[in-house]
Amino acid sequence: MKGSLKMTNLLSRIRNSSKKTKTSTNKHRNRKRFNLRNQNAISIPKDLPSPHEEEDEEGEENAEEGFKLKSSAPLLTHGVQPLGNLYLNPGSINSRDTGLGNLHTLSDELVLEILGFLDSTNLGVLSTVSKSFYVFTNHEPLWRNLVLENLNGGFQFNGAWKSTYVAASYPSFDISSNALKSFKVRDFYSDYLFQSWLCANLEMKPEWLERDNIVRKRGISVEEFVLNFEEPNKPVLLEGCIDNWDALENWDRDYLMQLSGDVKFAVGPVEMKLGDYFRYSDQVREERPLYLFDPKFAEKVPKLGSEYEVPVYFREDLFGVLGSERPDYRWIIIGPAGSGSSFHVDPNSTSAWNAVIKGSKKWILFPPDVIPPGVHPSPDGAEVASPVSIIEWFMNFYGATKNWKKKPVECVCKAGEVIFVPNGWWHLVINLEESIAITQNYVSRRNLLNVLDFLNRPNASTLVSGTRDRVNLYDKFKNAIEASFPGEMDELARKEAEKKIQQKKLSFWDSVSDSNAGAFKFSF
Repeated sequence: MKGSLKMTNLLSRIRNSSKKTKTSTNKHRNRKRFNLRNQNAISIPKDLPSPHEEEDEEGEENAEEGFKLKSSAPLLTHGVQPLGNLYLNPGSINSRDTGLGNLHTLSDELVLEILGFLDSTNLGVLSTVSKSFYVFTNHEPLWRNLVLENLNGGFQFNGAWKSTYVAASYPSFDISSNALKSFKVRDFYSDYLFQSWLCANLEMKPEWLERDNIVRKRGISVEEFVLNFEEPNKPVLLEGCIDNWDALENWDRDYLMQLSGDVKFAVGPVEMKLGDYFRYSDQVREERPLYLFDPKFAEKVPKLGSEYEVPVYFREDLFGVLGSERPDYRWIIIGPAGSGSSFHVDPNSTSAWNAVIKGSKKWILFPPDVIPPGVHPSPDGAEVASPVSIIEWFMNFYGATKNWKKKPVECVCKAGEVIFVPNGWWHLVINLEESIAITQNYVSRRNLLNVLDFLNRPNASTLVSGTRDRVNLYDKFKNAIEASFPGEMDELARKEAEKKIQQKKLSFWDSVSDSNAGAFKFSF
């Protein structure tokens, strides 16, 4: 998906910010600042300044608003520059092309796709062929895949995926030696590789966090919640409903590690001990940080399951009639700043609630009938194509939503707050700081018919998730509901039919009445 994004639009906003004061010292006058702007220039300085250097106050005050790098951002890996810089260097030749030989006609994505079939030894050998292959074979996601595929979570992160792989595979090798030192390659231009670094090191822009248009409620009754939010399928942020949780007071790094010991939790495609995961999250600087997202946490560490309770608004969960055969429904979620979930709809047409215990999260939600910009679901809903990273979506698509009639619902959910995510709503979540949360998916009477319809679709075997028996889940659930609540489905179906008839009547009268004058209107 990344190749289809308009990288030139981003790069057209990259330039050096010039000093606007004549009183700067020579030291400050000679330094260059890296900013992304809405300008015509498409170059950035070849040698980016260290993000740890201090800027003079006057320069900060005069600088235009733009993208900012994180204070912890490393220098550009191997000196890769955006392709636009090539056009501002007359006579320069892209070493990317000369070093690839006949393969230079392939896109960067395809080159990396091919290299993904190689093992570590062959990647190492290929890196000595040319400067271009050196850059490509040292692309961190290649080594991340090798670590996750070969080490199965049994590793300790060492600041970079390549050094992590080498340290785990060759314990006697001194990873602090110059053998793993990164070398800078001159005149290497690649939008794809540059954007990967950029997305990993950009701060969230303040304007991405300003909009907060979700309805917030405190102390409402269950009846009010059902009438105003669950029944009409609208999101809401609930305050004060988990104040009595022990988890809210107890759950921090030290407590969780002490309680969990050597227990391993699901982190992406592997399982890791909490101590190893926190070591990773402290050091990681990548576009898509690994996210701890474990559906069996309460079975692995029962005390974790006893230190929170389902908020009163969500206690009717009809999937419970399936007992141990119900699909996965609750998760502990832990991740560093920048980690999160790109746009998706919750599984099996369920609704969900998400409670933040530590940290804060930015949420963006679109109703079921509005597909977020940059997101392309397949016709059957089985697959969703979207930007590679969350930051990439913000850079390329967030601004477009300002002019939409149906603007997304947005908020920052902080510790102690709970967000209700109605079924079918698209949502994106990004951690603004290290965060710990609990989330559960559930089925109530208001959503039962939707879930049954979803489970009974012709392609349900590809859509249903969280259970081994995808084919028979519909029959099992329907039979269990009929046995536990005789006549309930028929009653819900009758009410739904009446509701649709009423909506049709309202639609007819709306079409023939003047809403302003309150009179009939006719067209001839």
